[in-house]
Amino acid sequence: MLAVFAVLWPVFALLVSGAIMRRFRFPADEFWAPAEKLTYYFLFPALLIHSLSQASLSGQESITLMLAVLLLLSLGGVACYWVQRFIQLDNPTFTSFFQGSTRFNTFVALAVTSAQLGPAGLALAAVVAAVMIPVLNLMCVLVFAKHSDRQPSFLGVLKTLVTNPLILGSIAGVLINLGGGLPELMLPFFALLAQMALPLGLLAVGAALNLSALRRSGKGMFYSMLIKLVLFPLLAWLIAWSLGLSQLAAATLIIFSTIPTATSAYILARQLGGDAPLMASIITAQTLMSMLTIPIWLALLP
Repeated sequence: MLAVFAVLWPVFALLVSGAIMRRFRFPADEFWAPAEKLTYYFLFPALLIHSLSQASLSGQESITLMLAVLLLLSLGGVACYWVQRFIQLDNPTFTSFFQGSTRFNTFVALAVTSAQLGPAGLALAAVVAAVMIPVLNLMCVLVFAKHSDRQPSFLGVLKTLVTNPLILGSIAGVLINLGGGLPELMLPFFALLAQMALPLGLLAVGAALNLSALRRSGKGMFYSMLIKLVLFPLLAWLIAWSLGLSQLAAATLIIFSTIPTATSAYILARQLGGDAPLMASIITAQTLMSMLTIPIWLALLP
């Protein structure tokens, strides 16, 4: 366990640093929105391009890992609807509960994988992200279409998917990979952008935490934490074992399953008629609780 903390403490230290900097308005309140925008629209797509362009996508291992991701997300979605039968959340609350239970924070996921598994794990993490990002975005938008009064149109759903910078970065990385990889001249450029993405992204995640939102709790927040931080890792273990994933691939899948929900879920909740205050509460509570649960799960990695 101490070895796991030694690896993870820089990740959590950046999250806490971001929260403290935002609390003391340093460098300024106006800094964080552009910083998050820069990371989301430029640095993280560059990281995905850099990792995916060099990853092994054609082997049986990558194909099996992609199947494992699809199984994990499908079972997680089914679990949300099964729980809904018993707790009977209203429509806006359910959409936030669903996002909180299924989405993951890409910044934290890639940072933890890089810290724990190194470059080899980061390459597989890019493969996982390339599947998870479009599938989860589609799942969440469809849930809003079914359960929200402000139902998105087909063109709205399509626009959300085709303009998502992480989806575009994943597609570009795969296409470059199939075309033979990045030119040697471009590799150092994308490597530097990738190195910038994780620290700035983690600081922005920490700055986005809203401790006052924790006053808004209830069944939606509790069960989303239970599914996201407990059930998802258990499902990932079961899927990795049943599909016979290698040690590295299994560890990558399990790490992604332990990650708290995405801060961008709040934006989607606000735009499409979800319960935005509950979403803020879920994001903050899961991020704080994951500082305890992630080391526990990582200590049990194969």
